[in-house]
Amino acid sequence: MDVTRDRETTSGIPIRRFYSSISAPPPEPGTFPYTRGYSAEGYRGRPWTMRQYAGFGDARQSNERYRYLLDRGQTGLSIAFDLPTQIGLDSDDPLARGEVGKVGVAISTIEDMELLTADLPLDRISVSMTINSTAAILLALYLAVARRRGVRWENLSGTVQNDVLKEFFARGTYVFPPAPSMKITTDIFEFCRDFAPRWNTISISGYHIREAGSTAVDEVAFTLANGIAYVQAALDRGLDVDEFAPRLSFFFNAHSNLFEEAAKFRAARRLWAEIMRDRFGAKDPRSWRLRFHAQTAGSTLTAQQPEVNIVRTTLEALSAVLGGAQSLHTNAYDEALSLPTEASARLALRTQQVLAEEAGLPEVADPLGGSFYVEALTREIHDRASAVVAQIDEMGGSLQAIGSGFFARRIEEAAFETQRAIETGERTIVGVNKYVETDSDRHELHSVDPGVEREQVRRLTAFRLRRDSSRSGAAIREVRSAAREGRNLLPPMIEAVEASATLGEIVAGLKPIFGEYAP
Repeated sequence: MDVTRDRETTSGIPIRRFYSSISAPPPEPGTFPYTRGYSAEGYRGRPWTMRQYAGFGDARQSNERYRYLLDRGQTGLSIAFDLPTQIGLDSDDPLARGEVGKVGVAISTIEDMELLTADLPLDRISVSMTINSTAAILLALYLAVARRRGVRWENLSGTVQNDVLKEFFARGTYVFPPAPSMKITTDIFEFCRDFAPRWNTISISGYHIREAGSTAVDEVAFTLANGIAYVQAALDRGLDVDEFAPRLSFFFNAHSNLFEEAAKFRAARRLWAEIMRDRFGAKDPRSWRLRFHAQTAGSTLTAQQPEVNIVRTTLEALSAVLGGAQSLHTNAYDEALSLPTEASARLALRTQQVLAEEAGLPEVADPLGGSFYVEALTREIHDRASAVVAQIDEMGGSLQAIGSGFFARRIEEAAFETQRAIETGERTIVGVNKYVETDSDRHELHSVDPGVEREQVRRLTAFRLRRDSSRSGAAIREVRSAAREGRNLLPPMIEAVEASATLGEIVAGLKPIFGEYAP
C-alpha cells in the first residue's frame, strides 16, 4: 500500500493513494459508541431538522422572516441576535449605536420577545437561540412569554447555545469572567432539569472554533474538552450526570473537505460516548449519545463569484448529512456580501430539501460506513483529538488551557498555515486564487434600514415610560441578591423580565457582583 505523505486533508492528515482494509469495523448504528449514528434508523424515521439561522433588524421584521421560512417547509427556528443583545447592552445604550439589528435581531424587553415569537406555535416548534453570555436572560424572556400565552414550559423544546467558554478564545461575546459565567451555565442546567425537561440546556460549539481558523481535529478536541468542563461543573454543583447529560447538545461546522468532515462527525460521536461512559460513569445511554446541529462554513464563502457558494454549501451540507447531523443550517450564497435576501434564504432551504427528498440520502443509516477511506479518517481524527483532550487534561482542563493561551495559539497557527497555503496557491479557492474573473456580476443585496435602530430606541423609551419602575427596580435588586447568595438566577430573572426589567439593566446589575471579563 502506498503511504506517501505528499497529500493531506485540510487538517494535515496524510492521505494514502488508496485504502483497502478496515482494522475493526464499528458496531451498527444506534449502538455504543455511536460512530455510525445516533440511532439505528438514521433518517429513515424522519429527516434532520431544517433549522435555518435567521434574525435581523427588529423583532417584527425577524418574525416575518421566520414565518416566511416556516411557510416554505423549514422545520425549526434558529434565532440570530444582534451584537448589543449578545453582550448585554440595551438598544439605546450609547455603546450599541450603529450595531442595532445589524447581525441579528435586537431584543431588550419582554415586549420584543413577544413580537419576535408572535403567531408562532411555541409548543409545536423547536426554537434554537444562538446566545451565550446573556443566555439565561433570553431564556427567561422566552419562558415568560410562553407563560403569558398559557404554554406549559414542559412542552417547550429548543436550545440555548449557553456555551461561554469558546467566547473567551474564538468568538468574543463575553460579559462576565469564566467562573461566574460557568455558574450561570449550570443554573440553566439545574432549572431546566426541574421545569423545562425537553429544553436542550447547552449547545457546545465547535462551529466558532473552526470559523476562527482551527483544524477539524482541534474543533473536535476543543469542543469536547469544553464539554468535559461543563459536565464537571454540573457534577460539582451536585447534579447527577444522568439528570442533565441527555439534554446536552453540540454544534459543529460543516467545512469544505467532504470526507474529512463526515469522518469528523463520526469521530466526535465516538469520542464523546467514551468520555461520558468511561470517564463520568454515565449509565443512561442517552447520556452517551452526542446529538449535534451543523452549519455550513461561513468562512468558506467568497465575495468573488458568489454563485459558486451554492456548490460549496451543498457539498458541506452533504457532509453533515452523511455524518449524521440531527439538525442543519445551510448558508445563503450571498452571505459574504450581506445578510441573506428572502430569495437566497429560500434557495438555502431548498438545498436541504433536495438533499432530503431527491438525493436518496435518508434511505440508509450511515451510508459511508465501511468505506475504507472514511473509516481510516474517522479513526485518525478520533485518535488525534483524544490526544489533544489528554493534553488539555494535563494542563488542568479547558479553563486553564484558555487562560494559558493554548487554544488561541493553536487556532492562530492553523489559521496562519491555511492563509499561507491560499496565498501560495498550494490550496485552491475557486474564484479567489484560481479561475479568477476580472469582471463581477451585480447581485441584489439585503440591507437593514437605518430607521430600524431609531424605531427600536423609540419603542424602548416608550416601554420604560409605561412600566412600573419601582417594581422593575425591586426585581433587579432581587436578581443581585440571588447572585450574591449563590442562588439559581433563573427564577428571579424570569420575575424581573415579567416586571419589565430590560436585558441591559439585569446585566448592569450583575456586573458589580460578578465583574467583567478583560482578556
